[in-house]
Amino acid sequence: MKVFLVYVNDENFFRLLPEALGGSKPGDARIKVMGFPPLGIETLAPVLRQHGHQVRMFDTCHPQMKEADVARAAREDRPDVVALSFLSTTTYPGSKSMARALKAAVPGAPIIVGGVFATMNQERLLRDCAEFDAVGIGEGEELLPDYLAHLDQPEVVAGLVWRRGKEIVRNACRPIIRDLDQFPYPDRTTLPIDYVESLPLDVPAVLSLEKFCTMQTSRGCPYTCIYCDIPALTNGKWRFRSPAHVLGEMQQLNAMGYRSIYLTDDHFLLKRTRINEICQGIIDRKLEFKWGCEGRVDSVAVDQLPIMGKANCAFLAFGVEAGTQKVLDRLDKRQTLAQIAQAVSEAKRCGIERAHGFFLVGSPGETEADILQSFRFAARLKLDTFGFNRLCVYRGTPLWKEYLDRGILDDERDWDKWFKCSDIDPTVLPSETVNRARQRGYALLFAYRLFFRPWQTWKLLRTLARHMKISDILKLLRSPFARRQLNRRPELPARMVELGLSAPVRDPAPLGVPAVPAAS
Repeated sequence: MKVFLVYVNDENFFRLLPEALGGSKPGDARIKVMGFPPLGIETLAPVLRQHGHQVRMFDTCHPQMKEADVARAAREDRPDVVALSFLSTTTYPGSKSMARALKAAVPGAPIIVGGVFATMNQERLLRDCAEFDAVGIGEGEELLPDYLAHLDQPEVVAGLVWRRGKEIVRNACRPIIRDLDQFPYPDRTTLPIDYVESLPLDVPAVLSLEKFCTMQTSRGCPYTCIYCDIPALTNGKWRFRSPAHVLGEMQQLNAMGYRSIYLTDDHFLLKRTRINEICQGIIDRKLEFKWGCEGRVDSVAVDQLPIMGKANCAFLAFGVEAGTQKVLDRLDKRQTLAQIAQAVSEAKRCGIERAHGFFLVGSPGETEADILQSFRFAARLKLDTFGFNRLCVYRGTPLWKEYLDRGILDDERDWDKWFKCSDIDPTVLPSETVNRARQRGYALLFAYRLFFRPWQTWKLLRTLARHMKISDILKLLRSPFARRQLNRRPELPARMVELGLSAPVRDPAPLGVPAVPAAS
């Protein structure tokens, strides 16, 4: 059976590498992209081939893999089934458009969709988009082969939500996969794309032109941070691949010439004996790549940082989130400021080349003084890089449920949207205030680093200067202070739109007491 695996990428989270750095030129067989590869479809492709299927992969970050290109390929190749993968609400409109184009190109090929957003909103997707024929809930390694084997009997496929005429049918749940060692390693050769290591998220700063890829060695997270939907996807379970299986993939990647690997685990630092075995294996096998990962500062495995440093761990990202205990507690982080400082200091002491801190601003109950305190806290930490993003709310998170209970959101009308909390929550500072405080905070942080951490600052700038023009570096450094021009009006909940509100009514009610917007 011919299967198209199509990943609809978010244009905010990738950029083509400039020609000056060996980026794409017209007619190039391979292009170079700053961003992460689509590990989901790369993982599914070899699984489907084991079941005898022909697979063709597409990632829409490629300039010749846009909607029209994929539709043209479908008309020429006539796939039997199309599987669309997309992660979030930001890529949902593009995924619907892609489905319409593909359904017009190959009307007889069913379209099954998967990914985080699809899993969270299965039935709503089928009601909203007539071109979607089925939704696969959760992990696809077992579900998708089962679906392909039973196209005429979708009712027997556990974990499938599908359309029967005008009726939407939800099959029995499929258990989460326990044995993650049973599957082949991802296909990293078929897509004509070379992914390039850059600073986290959407920052257009190239860190390395070494051959780069991502790996996943575990799945899930047992914590309950209010802004995160991962525990809801995995029922709070954390599962992991064995050290032997992980090292086998690392050995393969090393032989293929990869010299920079990022572990996309939701939480790598959870099991100290496993980390120790993986790191010792990297050392014993003399694997040449550098690697990075993410983890919590309160993890029991922080004591493995020394061997991680010896095993070429060059990048470690911590979810710091805030520099006041009040805000950390409001976000349900279950960590302390002392734990944050100790973990970052230990990472640098153990030779981790680059420690990164993820921060959030604009949390419920956070004051302007709290935001500035977070920047002061970041300045004192031995972080090399950092990012301060506004808190947003997505369906499936504890914060979304809180907003439903408070009457801010309507699950039936707002499910396909995401919101900046400062635009909708009266207990959050207005967006203008948050942005002003963030600009002041960046000025404070940059000044502190320049005068008190000059060597650390110089090393980072030198790293960027290897692959970026000085003018681009200066533009990057100025960007936090630029006046932000919105490309569109902020997304607002249905209830605020009905009431004609452009901002929430700032009720003086204490934190925790519902503040219901009223018509002005």
